[in-house]
Amino acid sequence: MSISRNFFLGNEPTTGFGPFRRFDSGQAAAVAREQMRNIGIDVRDTNQHVGTLSGGERQMLAIARAEYFRARVLILDEPTSALGVKEAAIVLRHAISASNRGLGVIFITHNVQHALPIGDTFTILTRGRSGGTYARGERDAAELHRLMGGGSELEELEAGLEMLAHREARGEDVPAVPLAVESDGDRA
Repeated sequence: MSISRNFFLGNEPTTGFGPFRRFDSGQAAAVAREQMRNIGIDVRDTNQHVGTLSGGERQMLAIARAEYFRARVLILDEPTSALGVKEAAIVLRHAISASNRGLGVIFITHNVQHALPIGDTFTILTRGRSGGTYARGERDAAELHRLMGGGSELEELEAGLEMLAHREARGEDVPAVPLAVESDGDRA
């Protein structure tokens, strides 16, 4: 689908009357181009397929569309997971900007470093269960990461590696497979 068609999906501007109504591609192109420019993306051709945009540009298209249609809540599910550092920063900057303008932002991520600058409240979900809800500043990044899951496993791994380093420093034999991490009662 083209950028302009994607931008107006479900809210297409039309021209003509009655059964002769058709998609107003000129108006759609002008609005999509202007809204994308406002958010920092320069689109040369609004007939360009969305699939040719970078991941960051696709996320920005979704944000621009939500802002244009005056959405009250913006739900971003892993918006930075497949992005490079620069593109992720652009998406994060616009999510913060949307929040500052009064738009509710629900930012779903596994990356604590991306959630911290955006969130006022953090709800931790681990395997479908709530691990608690915390206000900004109530928990630091390390604690939030540990609560998300993976934190305790990483702590166990680090402790095991430290123990092996001490053994090696004392000249003791170190096993070829250094650790067996337990997870849910199974050995890995």
